Order: sequence, then structure tokens, then C-alpha cells
Amino acid sequence: MNYRYLGRTGYKVSEIGFGAWAIGGGWGQQTDADSLAALNTAMDRGVNLIDTAAGYGSGRSERLIAEALNGRSGGVYVATKTPPASGPWPPSPYCRADVRYSEKYLRENVEERLRNLKTDCIDLLQLHSWTRAWNRDPTPLAILRKLQQEGKIRAIGVSTPEHDQNCVIDLMRQGWVDAVQVIYNIFEQEPAAELLPVAQACNVGVIVRVAFDEGSLTGKWTKDTKFEEGDFRNKFFAGDRLERSVARAEKVRETIAESGYTMVQAALKFVLAHPAVSTVIPGMRNAAQAESNCAVSDLAPMLDKLVEQLHPHQWRRSFWYGGK
Repeated sequence: MNYRYLGRTGYKVSEIGFGAWAIGGGWGQQTDADSLAALNTAMDRGVNLIDTAAGYGSGRSERLIAEALNGRSGGVYVATKTPPASGPWPPSPYCRADVRYSEKYLRENVEERLRNLKTDCIDLLQLHSWTRAWNRDPTPLAILRKLQQEGKIRAIGVSTPEHDQNCVIDLMRQGWVDAVQVIYNIFEQEPAAELLPVAQACNVGVIVRVAFDEGSLTGKWTKDTKFEEGDFRNKFFAGDRLERSVARAEKVRETIAESGYTMVQAALKFVLAHPAVSTVIPGMRNAAQAESNCAVSDLAPMLDKLVEQLHPHQWRRSFWYGGK
């Protein structure tokens, strides 16, 4: 496993991290036994950055992580997320920061994160969504700085809203965040234009999520793939989206055909090819997936030529998370 610094936090983190949404639920049937096996296998293979959130199974993911960490000697960083209080997701330009992320709410939510994780200090607390309307007066981040001074959290971050990756650029330039979590993959390449260079210039850590485009870039699906009832991908790939995504993934497969990479390997290596990226956090639902994802770190870096050949696969889909 290779390691990179998470910006100015000083954390030296595994370039393959553990994305813990699926072990909380929402991706079809998932047993705690499989989840714990995935966590333990990943950590045994060198993963030392685990990303979770309050909303992943109403704390289930966090509690499983605490269980897996129990008895280990340390050295594993856990990043979790606090969602905005009830209201539109992602927050709209008309939402008030003092309503969605009030100090009372943030303090209570952070205490819940601490209880679930069975710790007295959170390595990285991220606000789970944002609107650039708050950039002029980012009071929620000032509140997190107070919690940082009180010893409740070590580092502060923001997870970008799905439709507006660039809303964190001003926050990075103004020094409000130690890390950002962004969507970056072979289809979603917009962060390479400005966000990633700014993060690098400002020494802000970058955690990349959705490297597989919620699964389409694994190359495992066909246009007839069906997801279980309650699986969020039924909404993400509503209407003709699955068919369109599979067709584009097949074009990616053609591009990497002679590289020696599988689709999974190419998807992760493409993300890691950018020097601003600190870690990528694919979901891991069982030990086999953990083994497969962790092994990618040991492969040679993706050649610049192949990275360039993948640039034309950028897909400007805009915002489709609300369903067709």
C-alpha cells in the first residue's frame, strides 16, 4: 500500500481508503459479518483512512467501524460527516446556514458522532453538503473551528454537493477547510480544471468519492442489470441512465483494452494519477472487494499517455441525482 499526505493535516493516509456508505445500508442486502470482514481485510492490507457519515444507516456504519477498530493498536484515521438539519438536499441558495448548521445542532450532532465511533476526538469532521451561497459568511465552519479548539475534532472538511463540485474553491483559498471530499472519475473530470489545482496550491487534502460512478465504471453491468428494492442506484440510474452509462463504460473498456488494467483498476488508477488526490475511497462490502481494491495500490501508476486517452470520456451530465 502506498501513502500520501492528506494536505496540511499531517495525516499520512493510504491512497486506497475505505468508503463505508454501503456497510451502513442502502446498497442492497448487507450483513454485519461481511462488513466487518471487509473492514478488517482492508486494514490488514494497509488501509488507514475510513470514511463514513451520520446518514449511513443512521449511524450503523460508524458503529461497525468502532467495533472493527476495537482492539487495534491505532494508526487508523476515521473521517465522518454531519448532514445539514432537515431541509432540501443539497441545500438550496435560499437555505440559511444558521438554520441548517446551527451551533446547537452541530454540537449535538458531533457528540453523537463521538458516541457512535467510541472516541473522544474525530480525526476529520466533514459537513456532508454545502451551498456556495454560504461562502461569503461560512459560519458553520467557524463553529467547527471552535469545536477543533475544544479538542472535539482534529481536522475540518466539506463534502461537495453532487451538482457543484467547485463550490469549495473559495473555502480552500480562504483557509476554512483542511480537506475536501469530491466526486472525480473518468466520467466526472471537471474537478481537474480548477478544484484540484487549487487544493494542491492551498495544501488542502482531497478525498475522492464515486470513483466507479456508483458502479458503472466497474464494467460489471449490462443495460438489463437490476438492483434490489431499496437500493439507491434504482434512483441514480433511473429511466435510460443505466443503458447510457453502460454504453459509455464499454467505450472506456475499449480505451484501456491494451493497458493490462481491469475496469476497476483503471478507474482507481485514473483518479490516483492526479497529484492533488490524497486518497480514493471505493466502497468495500466484503473481504473479496477489499482485497481487490487494496491490491490496486501496488500496481504501477497509470501512464500519462493513457490518462490523456481517457480525457475524452468526460461526460457532462449536470445534475441528475433527483431522478429522471
